Amino acid sequence: MVRHYEGLGLLPGVARTESGYRQYSEADVHSLRFIKRARDLGFSMEEIGELVGLWHNRRRASASVKRIAQKHLVELEQRIGAMQTLHGTLSHLVHCCHGDARPECPILEDLAHGMQPR
Repeated sequence: MVRHYEGLGLLPGVARTESGYRQYSEADVHSLRFIKRARDLGFSMEEIGELVGLWHNRRRASASVKRIAQKHLVELEQRIGAMQTLHGTLSHLVHCCHGDARPECPILEDLAHGMQPR
């Protein structure tokens, strides 16, 4: 992943030993932790790039950071809503399926015809 981050410009190229091993400075490690935390929060690589740039820019306006985080929050809320809808639908289908030896199964019926107009 470090090479990927370097390729995206999130990390500067790090120093290497004569045998080719990377040598990380404290600043490099701090940057890697920043990127990891941003990934853990679900930010896209593009958003992380913007956040890293803002983090390094001491003249940044916190409004720029907040705009990125708010946009990401709205996207998360939309995905959560979609997942809750899926959960409700699947929960209903599982409840309706008898799960016995009969061949009738509302889960399979929905999968086969759920997107088609009835």
